[in-house]
Amino acid sequence: MEDIIKVAARSRTTAVAGAIAGVVRESDRANVQAIGAGAVNQAVKACAIARGYLEEDGINVIVIPIFVEVMIGDQERTAMRLIVEPR
Repeated sequence: MEDIIKVAARSRTTAVAGAIAGVVRESDRANVQAIGAGAVNQAVKACAIARGYLEEDGINVIVIPIFVEVMIGDQERTAMRLIVEPR
């Protein structure tokens, strides 16, 4: 299973963007996961910032959003997963 970059509502967008850019440079694909409106907001902003970082290296990326079901404790929650990969 691929590593997942988990984003919280209080995550720093530039730090998450750096992680996304690093993973894309290393393995051509990053999976970003967020649960809740605030976390999804931070994740989307981080993807936009990461796109700028990667563009400087000549890498054009797209973001594919999907819903996934995850277990937290013994409760099932719906998360937003953002797949970031080169175009």
